[in-house]
Amino acid sequence: MPEKKDDRILGLDFGSHRIGTAVSDGLGITAQPLVAIRRQGDNRDIETIGRLAREHSIGTVLIGLPLELSGEEGIQAKKTRLFAEKIRTRLGLPVEMWDERMTTVQAERHLIASGVRRDKRKENRDSLSAVFLLQSALDYRNRK
Repeated sequence: MPEKKDDRILGLDFGSHRIGTAVSDGLGITAQPLVAIRRQGDNRDIETIGRLAREHSIGTVLIGLPLELSGEEGIQAKKTRLFAEKIRTRLGLPVEMWDERMTTVQAERHLIASGVRRDKRKENRDSLSAVFLLQSALDYRNRK
């Protein structure tokens, strides 16, 4: 459970076009959205993640693992694991994986229910997905 300044968690929803981002509060209770990163290649994306990590005093990166509904790992899960390893190596931060099944669907439904227009939903969906996955991890940790 985060207690120090550098114990905030950066949640990432890794996608092929954008990376949704969210950050925990200093106590590890709530997740807040950050602006999604438009993919520009792994090196530039990791530079951006590193900048966010410094700006928000991040101690851990949590990446959503996109498992199949069956629980199996598909191609996107393998790509996500490779990207996570690059972050771990380049930034020297601990990286954890978290089951993100259905977070994008959950985010889309939430945006629709909130009356967000279709053209605006795409901009917000990825970071809202990151909020949902980070919040579920925080809730799990806080129940332990």
